[in-house]
Amino acid sequence: GPHRPGDPDGRGGPAMWAAGPADGRALATWTDYSHSARTIGGLDRAIIGSSLLAIAATLLVGLFAVGRVTRRLHQSARVARRISAGDLDARVNDPRTARPVRAQDEVAIVAGALDTMASTLQRKLQTEQRFTADVAHELRTPLTGLSAAAELLPPGRPAELVRDRVQAMRALTEDLLEISRLDARTEQVDLAVHDLAPIAERVVRASGTDTEVRVSGAARVETDRRRLERVLGNLVANAHRHGAPPVVLDVDGAVVTVTDHGPGFPAYLLDGGPQRFRTDGAGKGHGLGLTIALGQAKVIGARLDFGDAPDGGALARLTLPEYVRLDDGDSDGNPGGDRGRRGSDDPDGSTGNAPHAS
Repeated sequence: GPHRPGDPDGRGGPAMWAAGPADGRALATWTDYSHSARTIGGLDRAIIGSSLLAIAATLLVGLFAVGRVTRRLHQSARVARRISAGDLDARVNDPRTARPVRAQDEVAIVAGALDTMASTLQRKLQTEQRFTADVAHELRTPLTGLSAAAELLPPGRPAELVRDRVQAMRALTEDLLEISRLDARTEQVDLAVHDLAPIAERVVRASGTDTEVRVSGAARVETDRRRLERVLGNLVANAHRHGAPPVVLDVDGAVVTVTDHGPGFPAYLLDGGPQRFRTDGAGKGHGLGLTIALGQAKVIGARLDFGDAPDGGALARLTLPEYVRLDDGDSDGNPGGDRGRRGSDDPDGSTGNAPHAS
């Protein structure tokens, strides 16, 4: 088409036109709009770039703020799990709760409530533990005198009943003292290396019960023999007291399993573990024996699981840390090698006193 006035080369480009009548003719004029268009395009690009930068900055700030809140929430969750696992000394200690003058957000309020709950629970448990220990200590003296007086009774059935009940009271008092020590976590273990099979057989003999012992590939374990005998003795005694014969104690490597053919463990015990003096709907409970067994198992680093036997009845499985002897333990005087020989002091491969079954 024809070139625009002032555009002899016909390169084109944006232009602004204006036209109007003038003395019976049309008067038209135009101006080059290229510079203005470039200016507007630059502004558009600057607006888009600044918008993208603003969005990126907002996202970074938001991620930082959300990350701080998320970390604080995770910290509260970790503390809550530690408390549920028994660590009552765990606290969140959120900085916002330490200074009441600072404004507290929702996370700080939750953290403060969790710390308060843990402190209150710890005080209540410590009070109960002190009460249990004090009662047990106070009962020991009159029970000792009562036991001595019962021995002076003339022979007969009444005297036997009195002595039996006194012995039961003394055993319960000792159990309460042991529970209080386990709760206070003041127990000290005396680790040594022992053959597991002789210990299991010794426990069964000391229990005086008709318990079958099966040994298949018994291992050597590093444990506190007295506490291990206590655990096994309580499991055997519980199987006879609350289960039904035959009761079998099976040693397989570093795992000891005690099974009976009774009604099995109650549902509450399988779900939440042994509970002190808890009874089921039939009015039957498991006293302190299993609670002590579980506590002592934790002290020696073993794992005690409760379940149902495949052919019916209750099953208690104790998994002990197996002793691994170093290659140079015998030749170089390694302490592990010395400890590996400690189990042969007695004919049954163990040392210490007879177990105390409950």
